[in-house]
Amino acid sequence: MRICLIAEGSYPYITGGVSSWIHSLIASLPEHEFIIFTIGAQEKQRGLFRYELPANVTQIKETFLDTYLREEGEWGRRFRLTATQRDAFRSLLGGSGSVDWAEVFNLLRTKKFARAADFLMSKDYFDVLTELCREKYSLVPFTEMFWTVRSMILPLFLTIRHEVPEADVYHSVSTGYAGVVGGLAKQLHGKPLILTEHGIYSREREEEIIKADWVKGYFKDLWIQYFYRLSECAYQYADRVVTLFGRNREIEVELGCDPGKIAIIPNGVNLAEYADIQKERDPAAFRIGAVVRVVPIKDIKTMIQSFAIVRREVPNAELYIIGPVSENEEYERECRQLAESLQVDGIVFTGEVDVKDYLKRMDMVLLSSISEGQPLAVLEAMASGLPCVTTDVGSCRELLEGPDDDIGPAGYVVPVMHYEQMAASIVKLSRNERLRHEMGRNGRERVSRRYTKEAFIESYRQLYRECEGG
Repeated sequence: MRICLIAEGSYPYITGGVSSWIHSLIASLPEHEFIIFTIGAQEKQRGLFRYELPANVTQIKETFLDTYLREEGEWGRRFRLTATQRDAFRSLLGGSGSVDWAEVFNLLRTKKFARAADFLMSKDYFDVLTELCREKYSLVPFTEMFWTVRSMILPLFLTIRHEVPEADVYHSVSTGYAGVVGGLAKQLHGKPLILTEHGIYSREREEEIIKADWVKGYFKDLWIQYFYRLSECAYQYADRVVTLFGRNREIEVELGCDPGKIAIIPNGVNLAEYADIQKERDPAAFRIGAVVRVVPIKDIKTMIQSFAIVRREVPNAELYIIGPVSENEEYERECRQLAESLQVDGIVFTGEVDVKDYLKRMDMVLLSSISEGQPLAVLEAMASGLPCVTTDVGSCRELLEGPDDDIGPAGYVVPVMHYEQMAASIVKLSRNERLRHEMGRNGRERVSRRYTKEAFIESYRQLYRECEGG
């Protein structure tokens, strides 16, 4: 079977998380041929793969969202849109009604214009936007609205105009741009579409936009609504929607996904790989490991503030931030500056390393994210017999406290951004070795019952079979 896997902002340019999940899935299904349609953030990433592609990857198609910066259009043409095309485009920009994605695809892939920017510099675009501004944004300066919407829409238009390789099954690994490409692929080739949501993409973008300095206040709702509409496309076209845990399923239904499409397939880890991992503990130190990318959504700043409190209570504590630091260099600098301003020692940014080599030395694992799906870092810690302290995001509570099982807790769950409660939980674990061992055993037992790699891979193997046959 030929499977086209569509990824955004992850594989093969970024390690960890969703990228690790994709790599594991492909490598574990050697009987299938995979095509990777990858949507990267920046053209400079082209060819800079952080993974050695498995032998069953036969093609990789790279597209980049920042190509819109070089896209120039011809001003003032008219393309004579039909009424349905106008309505579809208007609803995409924030007008009333649901988006007719079939019309959007047909419009934006038309041969009437040579470049996507030609349409966004046309009289048709100007007319639709003018009408929308009169109705909904009369107090917003039109020039700002024009260029904001253009920069918002153009990356989507450029992505839609790419050719999508033919395959037997399409598999988008998020909503957003990847989900729209999946919908386009189904329309073009008539083959089944699977959507897997690790986190809820539209909710994550909403959180980022609310906090973002680059979006002016009166444009925040416009951007947020735009990303929700992209998600609606994926939910509409998908034949099967896979999520990782029950709460995500509830959110997808709230956002308009047909509940009959949704299945739950948890992540999984190979327990055997972590069987003897606890070998290099240092009794003179209490070591905290955080397996994360240094990016804002992981909220490293809260982690550092928490650790500053921990160091006052546990002077021999050490914090290892284990993961790549180059994805957002400005944020990394801010995190280091925060540590300096708090005058807290004992923090090590390891960069990209073999995680298992570091887990051997840890006494516990810490996660401070403001949004997650079902974090592999927590599953790997549990498989290693390490207790965790996490924020109450994604499935962390279900992982650590269990879905009504009889195993017992594998760590503590604290509110998002609450560094004082986080610190108190860490200190409690630091002072009770017996509790750490007990929670570690609980975590490993829960993984063995519910979160094995074998079960995860077999579930997808069966899902692909069903889609090919159906």
